[in-house]
Order: sequence, then structure tokens, then C-alpha cells
Amino acid sequence: MDFMFDNSTLRARAETAVSVARRVGKDVARFRREAMPGTLEVENKGPQDFVTIADRRSEEAIRSALLAAFPEDAFMGEEGGGRSGDAGTWVVDPIDGTTNFIRGFRHWGVSIAFVSDGEIQVGVIYDAAQDSVFHAIRGEGAFKEGVPIAAARTTDPTQAIAILGHSRRTEFEDYLAISRRLYERGIDYRRMGAAAIGLVRVAEGIADLYYERHLSVWDMLAGVLIAREAGAKVAVPSLAEILTGGGPVVAYAPQLEAEFAFLMEMEGLLEEAG
Repeated sequence: MDFMFDNSTLRARAETAVSVARRVGKDVARFRREAMPGTLEVENKGPQDFVTIADRRSEEAIRSALLAAFPEDAFMGEEGGGRSGDAGTWVVDPIDGTTNFIRGFRHWGVSIAFVSDGEIQVGVIYDAAQDSVFHAIRGEGAFKEGVPIAAARTTDPTQAIAILGHSRRTEFEDYLAISRRLYERGIDYRRMGAAAIGLVRVAEGIADLYYERHLSVWDMLAGVLIAREAGAKVAVPSLAEILTGGGPVVAYAPQLEAEFAFLMEMEGLLEEAG
């Protein structure tokens, strides 16, 4: 059976996760700055999917800190795996945007989510580019460095910026078709290579859309909650579905709902899901 978490227990988890994400994120950034050429010891897990020493060390540091504070919780990490548990589960990507991190592009982050009772309850993301931590607790709004943030109020699609994600798990022709459709509508677009960072850009109103056809669970959960709590519209499959197989995500400025409805229809995401 699921355990119920009250606001005080969720706030305690959010505070701990914010502290851990900041510490680990800064440590990883320092490691990257000081690393000599060739010392990242990159291992190729598959096309466009890499592991570094920093990934493994970061995940272990996050796991140890969170489970020391909350020993009854379960843990799922990109590198070490794990399973969801009845008492609540931490879902972690120690470095989202690993390829960016390896090559020195600044768009990467640390993503930590806590799920229980069939919902994403806490989301925390360290954004390396801004050296800032975003966080949200379900029902309590979204924050950047403790300051409330809000999704953009853009109404004119020709003034909008979209961020698109793509991996080799999906067809490149689909990505090109969506890019072309946005282009034809006058919508400018970017590709950053880090889903967590793309989602917080929507949350803070810098971008008006983040879309990716398939993400793993640890890539999306924290960003989904932060974007949703910031007032963005967010459509994803059910949490149970995401936990077992990942899936698509569409997050967008609320006044552009009609503009981006085709993405939700294409993915079968006709209304918001938790």
C-alpha cells in the first residue's frame, strides 16, 4: 500500500534535495573544470548515451545523502537502477545532459524527483548554466533560488521560442517534421540536449514549449512538476507508465494551448496526466 506524506514531510524532503542537488552540482562542475584532457573516462553505453566517472560518483553521493536522511524511501537512478517502493521513491539523474557535460557545453543539470501516492510530489533541478536550483512541491508553486517563477504569458506564436528534444530512440524524420511545422508557424526553436533544463526554461518563462517524443523517467519527472507548478500546461503519460517505460512530454505556455495541441494529439496526450 502507498504511504501518505503530509506537507511537513514533503518540505523536509524538498529542503534536503535542494541542498544535495546544489552540493553535488557544484562538485560536478568543479570536477569538470579541473579535469585534465582524457580524465573523464568516458564509457559509451550506446549511441548518444554516455557514462562518466562524474555520473557514477554523483549518483552515489545523492543516493547516500537522501537515504541517510530518509532510510525508508526507495531509490531509482539512471546509473545504478533500482525500483519504486511503497513508501515513496527518489528518481534521480545525476547528470542530465551528459554529452554536453563531457564536451563542455554548459547546458546540463542534476535532476531529483520524489514520487509517492501515484504523484510527483517533489522536483529539484540544479541548473549548471545559471548555477541555480529550481524546486517545486506539489500544490505549492515553483521556485528558482527560493523566488517564485511563472511560465510565459506569450499569446503570439511568432514571438514564441520552442525547445525540442531528440534522441536516437525515436525517428529523426518525425523530429524534422515537427521542426518544419514550427518554422512554418513562425516559431523559433532550439535543441539543448538536456530535458531537465529545457523544462525549467519553460517553467521560468524563457521558453514557451519543451517537447520530446521519448524520455526516460529520471530525465523528466522533476522538470514536469516544476513546469506544472509554475503554471505551464504539461502533458505526459500516467506516472505508472513513465516509471516502467518512459514516454513523451509536452510542456508549454498556457495561452499557446491551441498552437501546440497537435503535439498532444500526435502522442495521444489529450489532457494533463500526473
